[in-house]
Amino acid sequence: MFSRVLSAAIVGIDVVPVRVEVDVSDGLPQFTMVGSLSGHVKEASDRVRTSLRNIGLTLPPKKITVNLAPADIPKTGSGFDLPVALGVLAGAEKIPGRSLDGLMALGELSLNGDINPISGVLPAALQARKLGLRTVVVPAQNATEAQVVGGIDVIGFRKMQDVLEFLRYGVLPCEEEVSKTDVKLNQYELDFSDIRGQEGVKRAAIVAAAGFHNLLMIGPPGAGKTMIARRMPTIMPPLTKEESLEISQIYSVAGLLNPEQPFLGTRPFRSPHHTITEPALVGGGKIPRPGEVTLAHRGILFLDELGEFRSGALELLRQPLEDRQIIIARNAGTFRFPAAFLMIAAMNPCPCGHYPDMNRCTCRPNEISAYMKRISHPLLDRIDLCVECPSVTYEELTGMREAGRSSASIRKEVCAAHLLQKNRFLGSGFHFNSEIPADRLEEFCPMDAEASRLMRSAFEKMNLSARGYHRIIRVARTIADLEGEVNIRIPHISEAICYRTIDSKYWKM
Repeated sequence: MFSRVLSAAIVGIDVVPVRVEVDVSDGLPQFTMVGSLSGHVKEASDRVRTSLRNIGLTLPPKKITVNLAPADIPKTGSGFDLPVALGVLAGAEKIPGRSLDGLMALGELSLNGDINPISGVLPAALQARKLGLRTVVVPAQNATEAQVVGGIDVIGFRKMQDVLEFLRYGVLPCEEEVSKTDVKLNQYELDFSDIRGQEGVKRAAIVAAAGFHNLLMIGPPGAGKTMIARRMPTIMPPLTKEESLEISQIYSVAGLLNPEQPFLGTRPFRSPHHTITEPALVGGGKIPRPGEVTLAHRGILFLDELGEFRSGALELLRQPLEDRQIIIARNAGTFRFPAAFLMIAAMNPCPCGHYPDMNRCTCRPNEISAYMKRISHPLLDRIDLCVECPSVTYEELTGMREAGRSSASIRKEVCAAHLLQKNRFLGSGFHFNSEIPADRLEEFCPMDAEASRLMRSAFEKMNLSARGYHRIIRVARTIADLEGEVNIRIPHISEAICYRTIDSKYWKM
């Protein structure tokens, strides 16, 4: 007898509907599974057979063929156990075949009949709603995550016997009512008022947060670079509901969602160690999985000790910094991962960390030059703001000067600038000034005559690339927004230019 049940496959971070087709017919007893299956999926036949036997259900001595269609889509993970088991039981007439109509099933089976949690349930539930299905059957531990979607019945089960009771008699398990999940608001223990001095760096951080501009801080050890970077989330504009759902889907696929708080309400902050491998940074694997650049989507990717990262890993950042996505090609296909992150980087100016203080620096000129050249010019050209982070003075450190602004105060300023951008870009498909396409800069970044002349002079004297020219204008647009100005004026252009002059000190030795 033939039966069919719907499930879903994760391809990159996208979800593809999968038809689990089962045929139970006369012939030599065997259990065959086909359809571009990974080792995890092929093992489902053993898990399903043993799990059903241990709950008192014996499969008939017949030929069982399971096809996961479409066959050209790679299937990975253990989430197909439950739909395969249901399809086999329907084909063997142990449950009504019509009970599987309008239903999507996801879950891993243990050998004793328990249903274990899996990753990727949130985007799968979204796909089920898009297909117009009535019900999604998931592991009980994933029910809260799936119910974030809304508009579809989500039923969580802990045991296979409970699923059979539901399909046969409509009996719901005691876990069917899942409490609604509220978005957790931004709550931080860190605050910008903790930072002493570094007013110039804090100003650059505000500009970076307001326009989503990449920031590089260069300075000696202990100057406060990491301290500033770790407080950046406290001044970022809040996520929209669409952004929260987008990020939550990524973390669901990666298996990083908190079961108690599956709907992320704060921007991600990822801080990988400088020994990270290329696949871990940008994503990889035979069937690629999200890397750090994707996990930082709509949030912050903090690269501390930038000069210590592998040059190959740093060069891989060039594509996502420019295109805001990462594309990975494999034999199984091409995988696209979103990567619209704000890169905050910190580094020392030399191996010992004290250049240009020649009284403390122990490095030779060739060592300094080689160290700085680890950051290539194409990568440097993609960084909007480069600032020096000097050593803190005694007066600043001991609090003899007035305390700095709080994160709450700065965040109000950043949110006001972001509101201007939101209204400006309504319906355009982008969110921040850093995302303005080059062919629309003239439309969104009007300059007065004096500012235009200054920009022309800077372009010629600084020998700017087209990318560098465009990035200066985008930064100037953000500075003007922070000042509440409609047009870009000379002070805005001047400040934006200053953020791109540091390379003459460190990279043109």
